[in-house]
Formats: sequence, C-alpha cells, structure tokens
Amino acid sequence: MKKLIASFIILGISTIAFAQGEKEVSQKTSSAFQKHFNQNEYKAIFEMFSPEMKTALPLDQALTFLENVKSQAGTLKNLEFIKYEQGMVALYKAQFDRTILGLNLSTDQNSKINGMLLKPYQDDSQPILERNISSLILPFKGEWTVFWGGDTEALNYHVATPSQRGAFDFLIMDESGKSFSGDGSKNEDYYAFGKELIAPAAGEVVLAVDGIKDNKPGIMNPAFVTGNTVIIKTTNNEYLLLAHFKQHSIKVKQGDSVTQGQVLGLSGNSGNSSEPHLHFHIQNMKEMSQATGAKSYFKSIKVNGKVKTDYSPIKGERISN
Repeated sequence: MKKLIASFIILGISTIAFAQGEKEVSQKTSSAFQKHFNQNEYKAIFEMFSPEMKTALPLDQALTFLENVKSQAGTLKNLEFIKYEQGMVALYKAQFDRTILGLNLSTDQNSKINGMLLKPYQDDSQPILERNISSLILPFKGEWTVFWGGDTEALNYHVATPSQRGAFDFLIMDESGKSFSGDGSKNEDYYAFGKELIAPAAGEVVLAVDGIKDNKPGIMNPAFVTGNTVIIKTTNNEYLLLAHFKQHSIKVKQGDSVTQGQVLGLSGNSGNSSEPHLHFHIQNMKEMSQATGAKSYFKSIKVNGKVKTDYSPIKGERISN
C-alpha cells in the first residue's frame, strides 16, 4: 500500500516589504496567469518568470508541471485574493473545476514571477472537528484488517496530511497475512475487491464519483487521488469520505439520503491506490484539499475477536461490526 501522492511542487518565494491590500502588480500577474493557464499557454506563463525562476524551473519542467495541474485540477475558474504572506507573497484562493487550492505568487522589482506555490487551501472560518459526534459503524460487512490507522506516522502515514489525519486504509487479509490469492496480478485476486461497502452513518450524499477505471494492481492513478468516491454529510456536519470504489458500482447519487448500513457500492482499486482496499476518513467540509480531518470512533465493534465500544482501531487489528 503506497502513500497518497502530493500533486504539486514548491518553488522559491521572495520576501520583500509587507502590504495589506492587493497591489496592482499582483492583480495583473494573477490575471495573466489565469488567462494563460486556461488557454493552455504554458510557455507564456514561463515567460512571466524571472531569470532565477527560469533556472529553478526550466521550460520542460514548467510545462510538465502546469500540464499536470490542468489534468488533475481542471480549468482555473476564479482567483480570490486573500492576503500577503511573508511580505509580498500574494495568497489566492484558486477555484479549479475539481478542487480548491491555495496559490502563492510573488514578483520581483521587474514584475516577474520569482516564486510560485500550489498548496491545500485552508479555510480558517470552518470549525475544527476533533472526533465524530454521530454514532458510527464500520463501513463494510465481515472482518477486515486495519492496514493504516492510528495517531503516529509509524501506524498511519495519513497523520501528516491535515485532511486525512484520522484516516484509515482497510484490507481483507487471510490467516497468513496476505491480501490476495494467486499471484496478485488481477484485482479479482484480492479478497477486498467487489465487497459491499456500507454507510457508516445516516446522512446526505454530497458527492458521488463513479466513472474512474480500476487500476491494475501495483499501478496507481494520482490524477484522481480518491478515485470513485462517496462523501456523506451527517446532521452533525461531519463529512464521511469513502474512496477507491469499483468503477460503476456506486448505488447512490448526489442528493440522496442514506441510512446507516445502507449499501453504497463495491470495494475497488480506483484512484491513487496500489491494490483493492477502502480508504475512510472524516473531515470538516466537503472539499478535501481545504479540510481538516477528525478521528473516528466506532460505537461497538469486534477487535481481534473482543467487543470494544467507542473505539478507534489501529494498524494490524482485525475488526468487524
């Protein structure tokens, strides 16, 4: 099981004098960046770079970077100026077709871009969840194994990512600790593939993505990190995210009301996934790139054969409802 891949890179950022309102140079730079990006004029963006920036990010790397951003995020629909950071580093809320990101742009005395950064956008106005309020059941039937889960990076690499700090990856493993039979070259070899996934709590489906092709085991698709996905919003404003469903298996659509335990679809291997499994976490808003994650406690589950209540399982434990 490999970690989710961060899709964007950091380049040099300058620090000059502090400023409050958006400066004209920042406005012109951001507008030109948006125009060229949406028209696939990536070389024109490169020509906006300072000499130092061109050295740090040569043309071929710049083109690849910008093409990857477009492939993953889509058209840049809106840039909203937020503030200046570290002096004259303008921060924008960048609304793409498929995500919202923070865009930092800084310019030198010649109005050339000498720093650029795309990063998860954090909305400080949203309440932070520490744990679930709603009563949760495990999002599957039968016994599964926690492959990643817990509060430390040794137990759970997700903790380093704000939106996924309480996330789990679940597999089905046999007594020998293998997640597949045969040679593992086909999705059908994996015990988790095609198993029913269920709603951990009642709520409204606010996102349902179903058309992404399942990967061949060992090959991932970082362009669509969560793959086929369902997000459920509970009455307590928790957003329950289930990822990597099998293509065309999702049985709910956006706007549906679901009950706890209702079948949502089948476990698959879509998105940034190296083998069939279920990724599950709670976050404080719909958009994962902006969200903060919360720890999940399940009302009553079996852990290695013993019943535990209000419990958050950890790596290596075999669990069931």
